[in-house]
Amino acid sequence: MHTDAAPRATDHIRASRSGGTYPRPQLVRGAHHTLDVVSGFAYDDDDRGRFEHWELRPDVFTQRIQLPFAPESAASGIGDTGYHPIVWYRIALDESALDEAGRISQGDTILLHFGAVDYAADVWVDGQHVGSHEGGQTAFSIDITTALGRDTEDHSIVVRAQDDPLDVTVPRGKQDWQVEPHSIWYHRTTGIWRTVWVEAVPALHVRHLSWTPNVPEASVRAELELSHRPLDGASVDVTLSLDGHELARQQISVHSDQIVLDIPLQAQRNGQNYEQMLWSPEHPRLIDATVTVTDAMGTSDVVASYLGLRSVAAAHGTFLLNDRPTYVRSVLEQGYWPQSHYTAPTLEALREEVELIKSLGFNAARIHQKVEDPRFLYWCDRLGLMIWGETAGAYEFNPLAVSRLTKEWVDIVRSSASHPSIITWVPLNESWGVQHGAHSEAQRSYGLALANLTRALDPSRPVISNDGWEHTDSEIWTFHDYEHSGEILRQRYGSKANIDAMIRGIGPAGRRMSVIPEPDTDRPVMLTEFGGISYAPGTAFDDSWGYSAAANAVDFQDRLSAILDAVNASAHLSGFCYTQITDTRQETNGLCDENRKPKLPVAALAQIITGRPCP
Repeated sequence: MHTDAAPRATDHIRASRSGGTYPRPQLVRGAHHTLDVVSGFAYDDDDRGRFEHWELRPDVFTQRIQLPFAPESAASGIGDTGYHPIVWYRIALDESALDEAGRISQGDTILLHFGAVDYAADVWVDGQHVGSHEGGQTAFSIDITTALGRDTEDHSIVVRAQDDPLDVTVPRGKQDWQVEPHSIWYHRTTGIWRTVWVEAVPALHVRHLSWTPNVPEASVRAELELSHRPLDGASVDVTLSLDGHELARQQISVHSDQIVLDIPLQAQRNGQNYEQMLWSPEHPRLIDATVTVTDAMGTSDVVASYLGLRSVAAAHGTFLLNDRPTYVRSVLEQGYWPQSHYTAPTLEALREEVELIKSLGFNAARIHQKVEDPRFLYWCDRLGLMIWGETAGAYEFNPLAVSRLTKEWVDIVRSSASHPSIITWVPLNESWGVQHGAHSEAQRSYGLALANLTRALDPSRPVISNDGWEHTDSEIWTFHDYEHSGEILRQRYGSKANIDAMIRGIGPAGRRMSVIPEPDTDRPVMLTEFGGISYAPGTAFDDSWGYSAAANAVDFQDRLSAILDAVNASAHLSGFCYTQITDTRQETNGLCDENRKPKLPVAALAQIITGRPCP
């Protein structure tokens, strides 16, 4: 365990330079152990496992799966894309892994972490049920210390995951309910699909940490949740630094498990100098933080973190980053790989994805119908890529669907809000799950409630109530328009009068743009889905498609130039999001193929996207 006199495992760690390997990049400790190994696996299509106590039956795990890949993917070693609503895992854990997780250096409380399990999970350790979780896109942690109490060197973790492919009340996004992918949907992801890992901590430890910058006030708010209320009191010490130079330090005594600190940044009070500390795509500066919680006995939990100072707003008909007009040049990112599906094939692939997007001239990406790996967001923070935070949608509207998406959305916003790269929240897309919002007061109320709930959780970012059309209360008007004619796009978005008429009436997709009376047409306007040109020579899919199709590379370049020239020419748009960065199986409308190979030279694509020659 750590004491004030002992060397701290995080003394040498700068979370902003941790390399994107730590599973939780904004709450880093000195040691952890990853369980992304080949493990036992079993299908349970008849749901017999609970009654036959498979948690005690190592003999039933006759298949082997490579974690953290879903069994539908080839990378898992299984590659079965059929209907399998229930799956089980048996993961080995030994004493050496616990030592590597920091049991000697950090503490003797053992936490078992899951990056994501789709959709509902039950977990046993050495035959003892230790916890449950519902929500296919959110991380969860379980204290397994007492379950490891038996005298043995070898332990087992058993996970039962349930994800009914026909249950459309589950937030499933682009995962197909049909056996084979069709139209815009692709293969399902069942069970574990993100990192499984263990970590040792002291009894009193940081459970949750978030940062909210206040640029005008030259301060940062730190919010901590501790593992329990320290009955005998504790101290919390927070240090902020930039490039190794201390910016601020604050230490307080606490008797609560919920702590809020407002930390002034004296160096940012020079009004002629403050911009040098701000985060932006051009200058993605990150401030490092060290948080130390010390209990009454002198035992400390030390974590490294980072944050970015920046503000985002929608005002005066434009999008503002750090109170300056910023044109959002974004691309749709589905985060899907042919061999590994929802899960990136390697950690390096996460960085390469961000680098690819930036190399093509984009300064932002819209994560579509998915919550991305926090290590992807780490690279967005570090390399400077703005992100639209979205979630997977459900397909049905009823109390269960409302409850499921709302709970998961709260967890998503809470877990991701500290990433400076995230510039807006999108709880709904194209009326998925609220298909009759134009006529149903209940569905309109739900959309409005989600938007306001998001603002209650995080008032620092704009909210898009329903991206594409049928807005209830969005701070940015977002249009989805797959018109393939550049001239028509130039006409639609070249006139504010035309844009205002669409906002007040029927949009380009034949849907009402607003479902509230007297919409405010002075809010910023963005074209957040357009393009979708299919160009896929040699594709293996007979059902490949796009919203329009190019015959060859020259035709593809001409079509792409026509629509992007029209969009870039509009003086009334505050940004756009092109569909999409890569092909996604049969949806062959990417700027790159499914293996991330650009379909035109990078320089040519960047010039078309930005509207200017790129170096």
